Order: sequence, then structure tokens, then C-alpha cells
Amino acid sequence: MGLFSRTPSTDAAGLSERLGSRNVLVVDVRQPGEWRSGHIRSSVNVPLTQLKGKLETLPRDRTIVAVCASGHRSAVAARTFRRAGFEVENLKGGMHAWSRAGLPVKRR
Repeated sequence: MGLFSRTPSTDAAGLSERLGSRNVLVVDVRQPGEWRSGHIRSSVNVPLTQLKGKLETLPRDRTIVAVCASGHRSAVAARTFRRAGFEVENLKGGMHAWSRAGLPVKRR
């Protein structure tokens, strides 16, 4: 992998189709309050500030899809995942794109 290689991305519709698959894990890197206000069902919340310390708790046999509000923090997270050897994608446009697509948002 080159220093400037791009992380693969997926769009909201593509992720929605794959959510039932056991091959994908959505990792939402927003702060807990942001996550509670609305997130993708079955996603796990690992704030970006805590990500490096939590990498070993995440499965390596699934594709990680990193998510944040707009796609910026998740792009940073995706680079961290790639450097650690995970297969990872970034959700283009983040939760804003997910909501604009009319996809379900779970609130806690």
C-alpha cells in the first residue's frame, strides 16, 4: 500500500444493501452523544479519539465501514484501520448522506 493510496468508499445505498451481511461491521467514530442522537442499526460506536486503543477489540474477519457525520472523521479512521491491517471502507457523506437517502436511523 502506498503512502497516498486511497481508502475504498461506499455510498449509503450500497451499505444499506450489505447491512444484513455478516461480512460487514459499521464502526461509527462520532462522539457518544452524536451516536445516540441517530446511528445506523447494528453499528458500534468507537469515537475517533479512542480508536487506536480499541483496534484489538474489533474483528479482523469482516470489512469495517467507517462512519461519521460527514465523512471527514471516518476518512481519518479508515486510514488508521488500513495501517493496522483491516479491510476498510469509508461511508461517503457519512450520516448526512445516509439520512438524505431516507435510510433508517436508530436513536437511543
